[in-house]
Amino acid sequence: MKRLFAIVLLIPLSLSAEVSKLEYHGFTLWFDCKARSAVRFQYELDRDVGAIPRIKKYYHDPMLEPYCQQFETSSYNTNKNIEGYNRGRLVPYNHMDHSLIASHQTNYMTNILPQTKEMNRGAWHLTEEITECFRDYSRLIILGGPIWKEEITYLPLHGVSIPESFWKVIIRNNEVIAWIIPNSKEATKGRLDDYLVSVYEIEQITDNAISIESDKKRTKQPESWDIGYCDKNSPKHWRGDWRN
Repeated sequence: MKRLFAIVLLIPLSLSAEVSKLEYHGFTLWFDCKARSAVRFQYELDRDVGAIPRIKKYYHDPMLEPYCQQFETSSYNTNKNIEGYNRGRLVPYNHMDHSLIASHQTNYMTNILPQTKEMNRGAWHLTEEITECFRDYSRLIILGGPIWKEEITYLPLHGVSIPESFWKVIIRNNEVIAWIIPNSKEATKGRLDDYLVSVYEIEQITDNAISIESDKKRTKQPESWDIGYCDKNSPKHWRGDWRN
C-alpha cells in the first residue's frame, strides 16, 4: 500500500503547493510532492546508543508514489554543467544508527537534496557534530529545511531544484540555537558562526511556525555550541561514523 498523505498547514516561502507529512522511524519530513522535495524535517534525540555501520546506497521510498520522488538515486553531478554537489541528508544517518530501519530510511531520496560538498562536509556537518555531542547530556529537538530563491537551478535528471540555503534549529533544555547556512563553497566549518540567526528570522524567511517560547525566538546565539566539551568529557568515539 502506498503512503497516504496527511495535509498540514505548513507552507514554506516560495512554495505554494500543499505540503504533506511523512512519518518515518525516528524522524518526520514535510514533503512537497510537486517539487519532489522535503521542505522541513524534525526529530528528537536522547543519549547515543547506536552504532549501525554506514551504508552508502540510496533508495526511493517504496511507500511513496513514484511521481512524487526524484527520478534518480545517482549522483547529482550526472546533470549537465553540474559538479561539486553531494547527496546531502537532511536527517543524518549517524543520528538514526540506533535502528536498522531508521538508518536505512535516511538513505531515501525523500531525505536527500543537493548540497555543495564544502557545505555538506563543512558547516552543515558541524551542526550534526554539535547535535551528536550534546545529545548525550540532554534531550534535543532538531528541525530544519531547505530555502529556495526565486531563480532556481533545476536538475532535469533528478527532477529537483538546488536550494539556495538550509536552516536548522536545535533546542535543548531552555536553550535554542539556529543557523541559515548558504549552499555554497564558502560554507566551511570555520564559517559556521557567520550563519547564526534567531528563530524569528527563520520564521520570517520560511513562513514556518516554530513552537518555542516567544522570548527565545528573537535570541541569536553569539557563537555555536562548542563540541570541545565533548572532546574532553565524552567517550573517545562520541562522533560516531561520519565517513563520507
